[in-house]
Amino acid sequence: MLTKLYFKASLAAIALLFCLPLMAVDGLKLTSSNLVKTHTKEELKKKFKENRVPSFIIKVKYTVDVYEILYKTQLPDGTPVTASGLYFVPKGRKGKIPTIVYHHGTQVEKSRGDGVLHGEQAISTGYACSGYAVIMPDYIGLGKGEGLHIYQHYESEAQASVDMIRAVRELNKDINVSLRDELFITGYSQGGHAAMSLHKFIEEKYPTEFKVKASSPMSGAYDMAGVQSEVMFKPYAYQGYLPYLLFSYNRVYNMYPNVNTIFKAPFDTLLMPLFDGSHNMGDANRIMPPIPKDVIKDSIVDLYKSSADFPFRKYLAENSVANWKPNAPVQMCYCEGDQQVTYRNALVAEANMKKLGAKNVRAFRVGKKQGHVTCAMFAAIHTKMYFDSFLKGSKKGRKGPVIKRWLLNIAKKKVPSQD
Repeated sequence: MLTKLYFKASLAAIALLFCLPLMAVDGLKLTSSNLVKTHTKEELKKKFKENRVPSFIIKVKYTVDVYEILYKTQLPDGTPVTASGLYFVPKGRKGKIPTIVYHHGTQVEKSRGDGVLHGEQAISTGYACSGYAVIMPDYIGLGKGEGLHIYQHYESEAQASVDMIRAVRELNKDINVSLRDELFITGYSQGGHAAMSLHKFIEEKYPTEFKVKASSPMSGAYDMAGVQSEVMFKPYAYQGYLPYLLFSYNRVYNMYPNVNTIFKAPFDTLLMPLFDGSHNMGDANRIMPPIPKDVIKDSIVDLYKSSADFPFRKYLAENSVANWKPNAPVQMCYCEGDQQVTYRNALVAEANMKKLGAKNVRAFRVGKKQGHVTCAMFAAIHTKMYFDSFLKGSKKGRKGPVIKRWLLNIAKKKVPSQD
């Protein structure tokens, strides 16, 4: 009897050994990678000089290799989908490299440049040439990914980032890059919401697989159902955010069999085609009335106002990331002059988190007069100084060298505010 049991156990063990490689292959995320751009130190120094970026802000230490990655992730219902992103590597940096996950702002068009030196890719390049490896997801449905983007959706933003980090780990084995285990997380505008989402998602769902060192979300709409929702009911220059949210949430939550039926004519036929991935947000803004809710039927707006269980209101609350307790330090950068994303999002999140017992959380005012566009550059610099402080031994995070902050304040006064 014992011999038979031993024989059966041995067969089971052998079968398991044969199954293990298959299980490992099943868990792989990386589909393909391609070195799309190399920015040399000389090129970067010249470019930053042309754009009047002082060397005290960005010190170019390394040439940067930019990889485009395609990888496997999933939709909220579990459906497998391919997503994409860019990975910025400081070439030649010795030892384990600190890692930043950077999340970009709102984008309606699917297409993006491949490692170009403008916009938010320039921010990632700036972080990388100073010594950080930077993981920059496109999110689901943007870049080279499949399907349509799900705008400001907590779970899909975070899941796309988690799976890209996993894909980067696979790529690193092929390109001989070694990263530190701890993650720095940031992003601007929608990227601020995505950064906060990823931090929350990791600490609540994957605390043993990933470790967040610190996060610095910037100008994000964390309080979706609260202070940010107020922009629907007053004149607002970025009206297209509302239909973008409605189309996105309807694909996830099936609020309406035909979401176009909630819009007044002619918006019931005009708006949806503008969110097919081939247009920009300006196309929607230009055809909408000054007050965003005026494209919605009055009866629907009345239900939203009167019922706490109204589906859109409920899903805005589900995707708010302003009311949880982070363990790792958080700095939320904001500018008071921001007309796109009210700075009160950061203040509400800070108050809620501290009330729940979070110790190292702060809302950090980057500027008083700077608008959404101008704030991005300065917030990104303050974020780097915050992350740098941890590399220098800080446990809670510091604001950065006094002289640098003083010079930045002078620079802010010279740069005209934009929004």
